[in-house]
Amino acid sequence: MSTAIHFEERIRKIRNQLHPIVPFTPQTDKLLALDFTHQNSQLTQEILSDTSLFTHYIQSQLSQSGSRYGIGGYNEHRTIYSRSQLFENITDEPRRLHLGIDIWGNAGTPVFTPLGGVVHSFAFNEAFGDYGATIVLLHQTDTFLFHTLYGHLSLNDLGGLQEGKYISGGEVLAHFGKPADNGHWPPHLHFQVIIDMGLYKGDYPGVCRFSEREKYLANCPDPDSMVQMMRYAVPALSVQ
Repeated sequence: MSTAIHFEERIRKIRNQLHPIVPFTPQTDKLLALDFTHQNSQLTQEILSDTSLFTHYIQSQLSQSGSRYGIGGYNEHRTIYSRSQLFENITDEPRRLHLGIDIWGNAGTPVFTPLGGVVHSFAFNEAFGDYGATIVLLHQTDTFLFHTLYGHLSLNDLGGLQEGKYISGGEVLAHFGKPADNGHWPPHLHFQVIIDMGLYKGDYPGVCRFSEREKYLANCPDPDSMVQMMRYAVPALSVQ
């Protein structure tokens, strides 16, 4: 049995115990599935190169559709990473495949822990295009261990954290950060499940080369198993 399938089975058993990761009421709140692949021709390089323009684009999409959040991105081959040298390699394949799920919204949106866990590590990854303020939790269900990574947070949320600190399920862990705190992105949460962190602390690749897709997806299962929001998302009317 693959690690990803093992994770899915474990989460299925406790699904009713998971707390929503952001404030969300399916009966009233609308979710917009955002497309950041090459098919979205609205996202020009001019927009991607300017964080203010990129933020305006996201907020306009949400406003026009009446959506509380934009969502999506797992296993999505994205063009938006061309905005940062962090994902480029002049002698090799650039990184473009997204390994988590993004929830786009307003700075200050609270982020809850879906399941109790301990702080594995945290860091301020401040390079342009990076995670900014980042927290990694370690969870255990029965004897199965896995991690969750929360990126693009408010820098204030790292204050007072300690490795090994226990965070209860449903506790406010952090908030969506402003661009100055979150790696210079429009406000959003990057949520990622990671089975084996290896030697990483306060960081783990959230984007990989397409040629490494199989390896990374096996270690980073679909996080919507925990978020449980994608089934409510509706696609944008047009991204052409």
